[in-house]
Amino acid sequence: MSDPELIDLGPADHRGKQLGALDLGSNSFHLLVAQQSHGRIQILDKHKEMVRLAEGLNEDNELSETAIKRALECLERSAQRLRSLDSDNVRVVGTNTLRKASNAKSFIRRAEETLGHRIEIISGREEARLIFLGVCHDLGGEDIQRLIVDIGGGSTELILGRKAIPDQLESLYMGCVSMTKRHFKDGKITAGNFAHAIEDALVELAPVSRAFVDRGWDIAVGASGTINAVFDVLCGHTDHNEITSKGLSQLRDQMIQSGHVDNLELPGLAEERKVVFAGGVAILSGIFSALQIKSMTAAQSALREGLIYDLLGRQQEDDARNNTVHSLIKRYRIDTRHARQVRESAIALLSQVAMAWELTEPAHQHLIAWAADLHEIGMDISHSGFHKHSSYLLENMDMPGFSRSEQQQLATLVRAHRRKLNKVMFADTDVRVIRLVVLLRVAVLLHRNRSHDSLPHINAQAGKNKLTLSIPGQWLEEHPLTAVDLENEARYLSAVDMQLCVKRH
Repeated sequence: MSDPELIDLGPADHRGKQLGALDLGSNSFHLLVAQQSHGRIQILDKHKEMVRLAEGLNEDNELSETAIKRALECLERSAQRLRSLDSDNVRVVGTNTLRKASNAKSFIRRAEETLGHRIEIISGREEARLIFLGVCHDLGGEDIQRLIVDIGGGSTELILGRKAIPDQLESLYMGCVSMTKRHFKDGKITAGNFAHAIEDALVELAPVSRAFVDRGWDIAVGASGTINAVFDVLCGHTDHNEITSKGLSQLRDQMIQSGHVDNLELPGLAEERKVVFAGGVAILSGIFSALQIKSMTAAQSALREGLIYDLLGRQQEDDARNNTVHSLIKRYRIDTRHARQVRESAIALLSQVAMAWELTEPAHQHLIAWAADLHEIGMDISHSGFHKHSSYLLENMDMPGFSRSEQQQLATLVRAHRRKLNKVMFADTDVRVIRLVVLLRVAVLLHRNRSHDSLPHINAQAGKNKLTLSIPGQWLEEHPLTAVDLENEARYLSAVDMQLCVKRH
């Protein structure tokens, strides 16, 4: 555990609240526990274990039971520290290896049982955004252009931006574990191995390097284990305070001279990092060459700190997900007045059935609200089958702040908000998501006229697989098409074993 440190956060409404972040990286698992107090963040506890999850991926991208066992044993220890924290104050994320693993769902189920907290799988660009957020809070709010580089076990993130706002984000499929497996698997370190590994890194960097070089930056900063390890080796016992191309070249020569991982004698290099160090040095060497970097400093903060600040943003009405939704509304020219009416009606229905349908978590209200806001996003492509276009966009686009599972659930709601339903659409879908679909469909139907008139009060009651609506008879007589739609809706919902009953009063 490191010494507690204070990080200024500005005004805060909540005092003394503990927050937890757990980064399930491809090489290491990082646990961070912090406390918000008097507008500042105090780091209470840090714990890192080298799990080398990526090492357990076979040719079919299946995690080995050995790697899973290492990971679960680590999570059992982390669970001890997180057990006392409220679930709303904890974020656990999986990165590149869990994005790739074919048996990730099975592992996550076991891991969530061990931890007692939900695990989110985040995209590469979302990982990059969170890294940038963490590093920039560490470095302060100086208004300069920063290049942030993070070499993980299975991926490498490159980010350009000012303050805590990223302008360019890239996540590349190379990391210190994967590169070591490919070129240094037998532990031998030769000039040829290094040359091939650096060439591989340059190939991966080729499609993105020009955009970064053209934009330029004032300072280059490295984050996470590999770059901090290189910094410690090159600068830990000298007067230098930065990594340079010359220093990297000398380090490679020294490693080649040793001939094998077992013979590495580098002051400042932890024993547990030796086995993946060559792969990381090769990637960093390729980055220096491709981006024409002259020097780089190192930061102690990374993804886990970014998770803490992102979590606080969600709790203090600065949720990156809301910002993303608002940006998409403008970009795709969504009818905001109609979307707002659908959202308000969906939330009104949700509030009446939340207890009966187990939809009481804030996440449920967020999800149906975002779905209502974005359900017509596909109209910018085509009106015909727009719900399918909407679903495709929401499932596949980069959405800062959203995890993969959140995007999948959002895409499911929007895909199923109109037309016929079938059980295949909801394979492996939580029943609560299906219930949200029902509420969203009803809200959309009630506003089929797209008028700006207010709806009458509609009473909603829910049973296990049944929704009963009590609607004024006069209003239904004045809106005969809506009445017909509701009759048809009962038939559509029966295909997924849901019953809709409409009563007139």
